[in-house]
This record gives sequence, C-alpha cells and structure tokens, in this order.
Amino acid sequence: MVDILCRQFFVEPTQPLHRRYLALRAFFVDGQSYDAVAEQFAVTYHTIRSWVRDFRAQCQAGQSPPFSPSHAWAGRSLTTQRLGNQHKRNSPPRPTIVP
Repeated sequence: MVDILCRQFFVEPTQPLHRRYLALRAFFVDGQSYDAVAEQFAVTYHTIRSWVRDFRAQCQAGQSPPFSPSHAWAGRSLTTQRLGNQHKRNSPPRPTIVP
C-alpha cells in the first residue's frame, strides 16, 4: 500500500500548530540546532528561538502546550486543570435544550 498522503502529513505539515510541534520535537528530541530546524521548517532562526523559549516557559510553569490533548485548558496550570471540576461547580448552569 502506498501511503504518500499519510507520509506527506508528517514530512510537509501545513497546520501552524503541527509545524510548531514538529519543529520543537526536532529541537528537543532529535537535538537539531536552531539553524537546522529553522531551515527545515522554512522559518527564521529567531522564530525557532521564540518557540523554544515559550515552550520552556510553559513547561516550567506547569502549563500544557497548545498542541496537547488538553488544549481547551490552554493558559491554565496543570494544577488548575486537575481541579477543573471544582471550577465547573462555581460556573452558572447552562441551559438545557429539551426536544
């Protein structure tokens, strides 16, 4: 089976968050340099440095990155995410649609 389109999804990411994820992975996991990652993803050296800086700050603050499964909680710390049910109790009730 030829998986050209499936392979292309990983080799040529088009969605901004997907591209950022793969660029950060190339830097942190594959150990590529800022210059190599910038060239691979057709962005500037300074863009990669900003992405790395922001990602490190999010990790140190215990925040989940924007491409993680808990993106709905973006900007909240992991501690706040774990207490999410408590926050829901304090919010006003949502209207229910009855058919």
